[in-house]
Amino acid sequence: MNLLVLPVDGMAPIVRALKRAKESVRLTIFRCDLPEIEKALAAAVARGVAVHALIAQTNRAGEKQLRKLEQRLLGYGITVSRTADDLVRYHYKYLVIDERALYVCGFNFTKLDVSKRRSFAVVTRKRRFVAEALALFEADASRQDYPAKVPDFVVSPMNARARLEKLISKARESLRIYDPQAIDPALMRLLKKRAEDGVDVRILGIVGRAGGGLRVEKIPELRVHVRAMLRDDRELFVGSQGLRTIELDRRRELGIVVRDRASIKRFREVFEADWEATGAEDDDERKAA
Repeated sequence: MNLLVLPVDGMAPIVRALKRAKESVRLTIFRCDLPEIEKALAAAVARGVAVHALIAQTNRAGEKQLRKLEQRLLGYGITVSRTADDLVRYHYKYLVIDERALYVCGFNFTKLDVSKRRSFAVVTRKRRFVAEALALFEADASRQDYPAKVPDFVVSPMNARARLEKLISKARESLRIYDPQAIDPALMRLLKKRAEDGVDVRILGIVGRAGGGLRVEKIPELRVHVRAMLRDDRELFVGSQGLRTIELDRRRELGIVVRDRASIKRFREVFEADWEATGAEDDDERKAA
């Protein structure tokens, strides 16, 4: 298992994975404007790899760019499917290489995400996660129902609200959160309750009115794009859905909860560096003041 960090790691690990694919690649795309990704996908097809891309039906910029991307991918010989329009948006980002390695990403394949946004991806070869990712892909590509079976494979709107609620509720010492727009009233109340009970809750990003009183900071020079949460240095969630009602209940989003020590250690180091960069006081400084 591994944790990728943007913009530090860039897109190189993803491109390497595509270049090493031997049998198959499945990936979901919400946005993509990186030539190196398209080039790697085209090269995979040329050497006999079965590449299947599931492209969002729409995004905020509209359908024009998505349809242009779709035509380019078809031109490379890639199998392309579109997501359904039953949900407000299909916003997840992940890929499966050779049915063995799963990359759950908080970022899009875009120049902005590579250069100016804080984001993460979890890379895992755990069979239960890979199998569930393949099942989700096939269900969405064929527009069939998807029955969520693995609690730590967090899929909106199937099990995401309940799983993130459980993650927050279990916190006894600390919660370290990245979220670009944490505004879900129920989960914000739960976060405030944990803080009142002595849990050290820190959020990098933006919260709504329901989060008033929580410790929230913005990272200088970087925009938070990922949704991620570390509980008590024991469980790490990384994904595309955060503490926002529409992302939990009305869109297709994907995240994953892991307990890998190396990934947790790296996440904690990045978070603490980002928090320090905001100039926010730590607990000792606040008490002394």
